[in-house]
Amino acid sequence: QVQLTESGGGMVQAGDSLILSCTASSRAFDGTTMSLAWFRRAPGQEREFIASISKNTGATSYADSVRGRFAISKDNTKKTVLLQMNTLKSEDTAVYYCAMRRFGRSAYEVWGQGTQVTVTA
Repeated sequence: QVQLTESGGGMVQAGDSLILSCTASSRAFDGTTMSLAWFRRAPGQEREFIASISKNTGATSYADSVRGRFAISKDNTKKTVLLQMNTLKSEDTAVYYCAMRRFGRSAYEVWGQGTQVTVTA
């Protein structure tokens, strides 16, 4: 079973950049058609979708709030998905989570523990 671990969070100033990393720890990753995604949950808010990428095709999708500033990418050999975050704003402050869903499943099935991103204005 795939397990996900996020890293790369921290405290930065508005306008700075960060790269978040999510690594899958299971060998089942290689033989599974799946989508990998980033979500975030800000203080007092519900968890929201940020971006996703197909492990198999590379097709991406972005939330309107981050389109043009964030970029999702992957490295199948390293079993890793990255989130490049540019021009960070205070409203980007949240716990960021990595998630996975298999082809044919509508809901995300596996979640990481999250990594904190704090942006000071």
